[in-house]
Amino acid sequence: MAADRIRGHLRTLVLAAIAARETVHGYGLIADLKARSKGQLSLNEGAVYPALHQLEADGLITSAVDDSSGRKRRSYELTDAGRAVLVEEAADWVEFRDAVDSILEEITWLKF
Repeated sequence: MAADRIRGHLRTLVLAAIAARETVHGYGLIADLKARSKGQLSLNEGAVYPALHQLEADGLITSAVDDSSGRKRRSYELTDAGRAVLVEEAADWVEFRDAVDSILEEITWLKF
């Protein structure tokens, strides 16, 4: 999927990926998004890590260093504020998706 399609939705995607696993490290988050999207969302570290840093600065996630695997990895978890933002952004997405679907469904020759 083209990067410009993801732009504007990266925050929601990252919050959702963290919420799905409760706690996740950056590389795991990238792999999880790719797997759950059947390869359509292949994000690079240069996009995800700055988003993680911004989400933490905004108080939407927290992080902790985990070295139980023998290497230091930073794990991320949603805060209550992050959960609230995800609920709001998911509702906005569903509303937008439904509006676009309503428009596309009126085109009888368009099959998807």
